[in-house]
Amino acid sequence: MTKHEIKLTPKERKRLMSIVTKGVNKAAVIRRAHILLKSNEGKTDAEISGLLYVSEATVRNTRVRFCQEGLEAALEEKAHPPRETKLNDQQEAYLVAVGTGALDDGLAGPTLEGGWRGEQHFSRNRPVVAEKKGLKPWRVKSWCIPQVTAAFLQRMEAILTLYQQPYDPQHPQVCFDEKSVQLLADSRPPLSVQPGQVRRQDYEYKRQGTRNLFLFVDPQAGQRHVLVTQRRTKTDCAHALRYLVDELYPDAEWIDLVLDNLNTHIYHALVETFGKPEADRIAARLRFHYTPPHGSWLNMAEIELSILSRQCLKRRIPDEWTLGTEIVAWELARNAASVPIHWSFTVADARHVFAEFYPESLAC
Repeated sequence: MTKHEIKLTPKERKRLMSIVTKGVNKAAVIRRAHILLKSNEGKTDAEISGLLYVSEATVRNTRVRFCQEGLEAALEEKAHPPRETKLNDQQEAYLVAVGTGALDDGLAGPTLEGGWRGEQHFSRNRPVVAEKKGLKPWRVKSWCIPQVTAAFLQRMEAILTLYQQPYDPQHPQVCFDEKSVQLLADSRPPLSVQPGQVRRQDYEYKRQGTRNLFLFVDPQAGQRHVLVTQRRTKTDCAHALRYLVDELYPDAEWIDLVLDNLNTHIYHALVETFGKPEADRIAARLRFHYTPPHGSWLNMAEIELSILSRQCLKRRIPDEWTLGTEIVAWELARNAASVPIHWSFTVADARHVFAEFYPESLAC
């Protein structure tokens, strides 16, 4: 037997085969299991390197650990001794403060040279910097921060007042929004579901383009309708609004339509698509209620799009036909149950939440 030659026992081979076939182990462990199996077949380091796309050094090190320390040691990552830091406490405090934004202009804090900027605040700021050592400054959460102006409050209150109106089939309230969906096809057929196992699919997939969804939801009647289009241009939006007026609510006197400020959601989209006479006919049946900038949370269509995504779109959908049939099935089930949306945030609640932006006479 040559030095560091791999000869697996039946028990060891069964253990390795279990690792590479069940797919519940770390990628590095699966890779080392493949190395040991290929080595047992008599393949050279160069051959294994080419087959598994790893370096020959990785193959050699795995074999050596197996021969010297056994199977389990060869599968696990080798522990590395801790590295000594080359920074003193003051330099470390400086880098932490920089990474966490503690060194805004004009504020006290440490310097890289070992001093302290703003000595008069030394005792107050140094504990703060020390506390930040456990933070991860590269992790950031993002959200929309509205600029609360009089116009923002006015639009918000108009929509909240609309939501408190009783249901009137002659004047339905409809929320409108859109969502882009990426079509993804499996590169290899997935494995079927087995008792006690989830459906398994290859991590590789094929991009098949995108489609747009226009969603109308009548929150009081518990009805929703989705249109699938290839794009979401002004023309697509104009056709969706005509569909709303002529197909969904042909008998309504007018429709109170809540929508955001996207540049396709305008009267001129109707004019450019259909001409002014037809645009005027459609617009006469619509009353537009725009959410304020960064106030799309006021549009209940966003809630319904979130539900649609979780219940229908949270998997790979390969083509437009499949997308359409899945959405129709979802839409029919939701509409048959007449699932309404109960909006509980009122004008009084808004005046409490945004009290600092209201005059004292209105804030309470």
